[in-house]
Amino acid sequence: MVLLPLLQAAYAGAQDAQAAAADGGAKSTGVMEWALDNVVIIIGAMVIVGGFAAITYVNNMLLQIQKIRLLQEMGIEALEEVKLISRESWFKRIYKRMTRVVPVDKEKDVMFHHEYDGIRELDNVLPPWWVALFYITIGIAVIYIGYYHVFGKGMTSTQAYEYEVKEAEQAVNAYLATRADQVDENTVEALTDPSQVALGQSIFQNKCTPCHGPDGGGNTIGPNLTDQYWIHGGGIKNVFRTIKYGVPEKGMISWQTQLTASDMQKVASFVWSLQGSTPTDPKAPQGDLWQPETTAAQAENVAQDTTAAAPNN
Repeated sequence: MVLLPLLQAAYAGAQDAQAAAADGGAKSTGVMEWALDNVVIIIGAMVIVGGFAAITYVNNMLLQIQKIRLLQEMGIEALEEVKLISRESWFKRIYKRMTRVVPVDKEKDVMFHHEYDGIRELDNVLPPWWVALFYITIGIAVIYIGYYHVFGKGMTSTQAYEYEVKEAEQAVNAYLATRADQVDENTVEALTDPSQVALGQSIFQNKCTPCHGPDGGGNTIGPNLTDQYWIHGGGIKNVFRTIKYGVPEKGMISWQTQLTASDMQKVASFVWSLQGSTPTDPKAPQGDLWQPETTAAQAENVAQDTTAAAPNN
């Protein structure tokens, strides 16, 4: 509980220093900027490492004092052993402290007398790797709490969720954009979105007006696109097919090398939306009168309606 206020004070001081440097102080280097941005982690790591070292040192000193007292009680000759212990390095003493595991053949000496369901407890030290991981997890927990919950530097679970949702939406939109170019004359459908039809109109005005006129009424080259007569069949699928493959014998080029499938769908949808419009100077009808194909179910419904409407004689 004492560590977190200290970290907050240190972080506030670092922010003030960074602001002062930005206002008129000397320009900080990249290392200094990184240190200011990560001051919480740096101070936290220093406090954890220093605290662990201090606790270990004090614990080791208490053990040494206890050993000295025991050796003094054993006699003057034991003082030589005390001198040998005092000459050992700090690292070696720590290593001995962490690896003082009792051998298996001497486990009876450190076994408690109480028993539970035939199981007796062994008072042995934990493995060094386990103890090290335990202290590391404590340090990670302190840094995690300071970084996410005290200073709010990291994303919360809600923010992470919203970020992932946005990424997923972008991926879906990218996938749908690629799927739009997979349309062909067998799967194409007329677009009804005004913005998509408007895009098709802009493409039509840029590429098709020399032959079909700005309003689709036709001219000396291209036919009228606003009536119900079609040379190569009406309907969105036939219009798309004509745009895609062209009519080379009549001078209409194939647009599949210059327009994507989605763009051809937009142009075909705009052309089909011209049905029933009134161009300024329409060209005379060409081709055959086209009517939508009637499915079997539609024909059956029409027959039933006709029968029901017939008078009873």
